[in-house]
Amino acid sequence: MSKLARAAVEWYARHARDLPWRRPGVGAWPVLVSEVMLQQTPVARVEPVWREWVTRWPVPAALAADTAAEAIRLWGRLGYPRRALRLHECARVLVERHGGEVPRSVPELEALPGIGSYTARAVAVFAYRQRHPVVDTNVRRLVARAVAGEPDAGPTTTAADLAATLDLLPPAAAEAATASVAFMELGAMVCTARNPRCPACPLADGCAWRASGRTLPPGPTRRPQRYAGTDRQVRGELLAVLREATGSVPRSRLDQVWPDAAQRQRALASLVADGLVTAHGDRYALAGDPASS
Repeated sequence: MSKLARAAVEWYARHARDLPWRRPGVGAWPVLVSEVMLQQTPVARVEPVWREWVTRWPVPAALAADTAAEAIRLWGRLGYPRRALRLHECARVLVERHGGEVPRSVPELEALPGIGSYTARAVAVFAYRQRHPVVDTNVRRLVARAVAGEPDAGPTTTAADLAATLDLLPPAAAEAATASVAFMELGAMVCTARNPRCPACPLADGCAWRASGRTLPPGPTRRPQRYAGTDRQVRGELLAVLREATGSVPRSRLDQVWPDAAQRQRALASLVADGLVTAHGDRYALAGDPASS
């Protein structure tokens, strides 16, 4: 095991957050659900929704037997609701092609609806304890600083990022899986983007960036996305009305949620185009809900 990996694993054993999808005995399906939910979404928002999902749909077959509308409904305000549709479709494919089980190999995982390369590797590592580089923003930043001496990493994961992370992993699969989650936790909790806690970092003594004496560039590395007043907010308000309904609602009811008619129509049309909402004349419903109630 590399010195960096050993230090990260020892730190993780003492300081890891108690996240429910990391606990022993959690199956591959709940891990997959957590990885999809955590995309661009903070842990604090994900945890209560994840608990509801895995309680109601503990296995893929349970979700596949339910409607897409219920998946969207239980997704709530988590954001990026197309992920709920992808998980529902993924559950159906798991039942149809894999006997209701989450496959173990990265290529088979990548072939599932809504599962990209990162998520496939994450499920293979965190659910099945395999040896693959799992590189999110936090890991990419941690490796860039500790190994390359750079204050931050690039905007997207590259083959070089994967190779650099793989080089740090212990050869044994189970130990590599633990190192992977330890790197991720360190990047999220200690080696943060703007306020890294270097004195508390177990990698500090061997960190190339700290040794270089270089400082972070001024200002935020990424401008926060605006939400208030955007089409995303309008989409959320429209979906909130439809989630509360048991069937379709009249257009007149949706017209009440936002004053700008052009923006409201644009947001509603995008929900239909994304497959989240279906139109039935002048009535609208969540995908999978009945046309009338």
